[in-house]
Amino acid sequence: MNTIIRKSVLSVAGLAFAGGVFAGPIAAHANPVDAKPAAVAVQTAKPQGEQSRIPLNDEQIANVKAIIAATKKAGLSERAAVISIATSFQESKLENLGHLGDRNDHDSLGLFQQRPSSGWGTPEQITDPEYSTTAFLKGLKQVDGWQDMPLTKAAQTVQVSAYPDAYAQWEQQAADLVAQHWNS
Repeated sequence: MNTIIRKSVLSVAGLAFAGGVFAGPIAAHANPVDAKPAAVAVQTAKPQGEQSRIPLNDEQIANVKAIIAATKKAGLSERAAVISIATSFQESKLENLGHLGDRNDHDSLGLFQQRPSSGWGTPEQITDPEYSTTAFLKGLKQVDGWQDMPLTKAAQTVQVSAYPDAYAQWEQQAADLVAQHWNS
């Protein structure tokens, strides 16, 4: 009988230990209900590198709201909106750019500097904020593990930029904007 009790106690202790090992990291990262502000929830980690910040005009704020609305309509998370807004910051400073003449990067247009010649859509579609955001998000959804990867890697996989690390500088302002406008 002593052996049975001893084995039972050791089995329970082993299960408790194993549960602690596997549940511990999850429980350690669980947020109490009022522990962190909403801005923290839209980021997976501390933003990479030095952060840039610019003041926004009414058009840029309207484009932020359009990106957030398209992200919600696509059924994606706040993290997807942060990646989208940071990408648009880098590509156009959140301005819906038309043809820029000699300053144009090939035939790049819109919030994300998407190119009709690369199959992103017609010039009219690409300069529609909802369409261009939806096209970007469609590309993002095809990136395995985008939710957990650094913003620069997720954005670069979709955009294929000559300056892949440049997206990182906008992550904090993008996260702040998503936290401010997601529920408005």
